[in-house]
Amino acid sequence: MSDKSILEHINELVEEENRLRADTARPEQHADRIKHLQEQLDQCWDLLRQRRAKREFGDDPDSAKQRDIGIVERYLN
Repeated sequence: MSDKSILEHINELVEEENRLRADTARPEQHADRIKHLQEQLDQCWDLLRQRRAKREFGDDPDSAKQRDIGIVERYLN
């Protein structure tokens, strides 16, 4: 997966999240999906940061791997 494709996926996820948040008539129906989208976004941003760091230090960016959501989410705590 390239940086470009990761960024395109991030944009798709953000667009979907924005559509769901704009549906004010049924916000409770979208809560679980929005949470899942936010987790996916966190994973994508983490993967992109890994790729950029590897590239910066002369490593192969393609060796970066998507990390488990539990690991990514704990960064905030």
